[in-house]
Amino acid sequence: MQLSDVLMLLGGLSLFLYGMSVMGGALEKCAGDRLKSILTRLTSSRLNGFLLGMVVTAVIQSSSATTVMVVGFVNSGIMTLAQSVYIIMGANVGTSVTSWLLSLAGISGSAWYVTMFKPSTFTPVLAFIGIALLLFSRKQRRKDAAGILLGFAVLMFGMEMMSDSVAPLAQVPQFTQMMTMFSNPVMGLLAGAVLTAVIQSSSASVGILQALSLTGSISCAAAVPIIMGQNIGTCATALISSVGATKDARRASMVHLIFNIVGAGVWLTLFCLARALFDIPALEGSITPLGIAVVHTAFNLLSTATLMPFGDKLAEIARRLVPDSKSKEAVSMLDERLFVTPSVALERAHETVLEMARESCDAVNTALGLFGQYDSAVEEAVERAENAVDVYEDKVGSYLVKLASHSMSEANSRELNKYLHMIGDLERLSDHAVNLAESAREIHDKELVFPPETRRELATIESAVKEILSLALRALEEDDLEVASQVEPLEQVIDLLNKTVRSRHIGRLTHAEATIEMGFVLSDILSNLERVSDHCSNIAVCIIEIAHNSFDVHEYISEVKANQEEFGRRFEAFRERFSLEGAQEE
Repeated sequence: MQLSDVLMLLGGLSLFLYGMSVMGGALEKCAGDRLKSILTRLTSSRLNGFLLGMVVTAVIQSSSATTVMVVGFVNSGIMTLAQSVYIIMGANVGTSVTSWLLSLAGISGSAWYVTMFKPSTFTPVLAFIGIALLLFSRKQRRKDAAGILLGFAVLMFGMEMMSDSVAPLAQVPQFTQMMTMFSNPVMGLLAGAVLTAVIQSSSASVGILQALSLTGSISCAAAVPIIMGQNIGTCATALISSVGATKDARRASMVHLIFNIVGAGVWLTLFCLARALFDIPALEGSITPLGIAVVHTAFNLLSTATLMPFGDKLAEIARRLVPDSKSKEAVSMLDERLFVTPSVALERAHETVLEMARESCDAVNTALGLFGQYDSAVEEAVERAENAVDVYEDKVGSYLVKLASHSMSEANSRELNKYLHMIGDLERLSDHAVNLAESAREIHDKELVFPPETRRELATIESAVKEILSLALRALEEDDLEVASQVEPLEQVIDLLNKTVRSRHIGRLTHAEATIEMGFVLSDILSNLERVSDHCSNIAVCIIEIAHNSFDVHEYISEVKANQEEFGRRFEAFRERFSLEGAQEE
């Protein structure tokens, strides 16, 4: 084998790995929200879990990525160890899809219908279509489709380069002798495991084996143990990703390892017994890329069929290998292991933002309750909530910034930007909750008693603020543009209420019906209530504008007010509902 052949082999392997990465990333982006939806519908059903793991792996073309995701889910507390077992089994079967695609490289024949299925025939066509879509299409979905075609084309070109580079080895006696070493099942198993662990991809390892098989120097008997070893080697990625994770996450990676070791042990033993007891001439013949795909798939299906009834036992063994500790472990939904599939990581960020929003809104509502009956313990609860929201802002912000560096669909990018814009407003809501609680404490400590009219007016504006909080939160939870569009008219009503209450209080001061000290406290309360409604408006604007692929608060508000009929109808409905005149008559 000359130096040029070695360089070609390295180049082909590089193109192969790069093409697989591009194709997998584009497939994940195309799947997008559907993949996110599938992964969030977790089930304890063995069959459904198996199918889930198989489908997701077939989509993203990487059992390692699926397993790392599972470790992240378990670490985040959104998947149990028991659920993870069957998804991992499905991932092993799903990865065999790649070997079937790569087996096309072994097609031979001169008939036109055979030639059409050869990679050298259709790969250039796919590459041309892909580059045309990439250069001339404006729609992101088509660009993602281009990524799939180009990734697959690069992958197959890499496969062909590897095949061409190793072709001369068929004439090298030393290579043939080296291949006979792998007739020893243990050596073959170790070779497959080590190669796969080094390149961190069982699909790539299988691809290399398929390329070598084209030399005709690899027998079926030698290939079988290597393929079994490749399944063990792919566990390295999950084991590495579980470092620093919770115990259940580490157990999930151990389940992956135990499953593959036991499966390889059982079927390699049966394979060796079959060879010893029966004369099977086919095992001594050369294996083809298609034969490798068949063996790879059959082994994974047989291992799954053997061990699926013992899924609970696998989890129990993993628990014994990674025993519980006395200290309680912290669970975080924001696990960076999920970055391997950005749409799933974004879903976790979405759930965390919703928790942050609920915490902020609850803090404001709790603080408003202190004006009716002050309680220092309740004020402390508001302060704790504000501290928790601050932590949310730091963690979610950092997580989203890191996630933004990963490739994702245009829709997911807009969603990420929405959360980045929004978390500042959510954090400010909790700040105003603390300010309101402090005003309630000041009223209590100084024994201030507002005039009955002022108390009724405050109750009205507080009701309006509670309503705008509810609308903003519901719009965020349901991503409902209709609900979000109701926020701005109510915000304008709250502004009007604020001005009216201030004006009336000044009138009461002039008639000695209230004191200046009351005026200072009332001004603080009204300012915080107004700012709460402003932040709710910002949240609603963000939801609407990001949905329309833009973000300009002032432009949006101008457009809303320009639509006088719809805006006016909603404004009047809220003004009638939260009327200060009605408050005075009570």
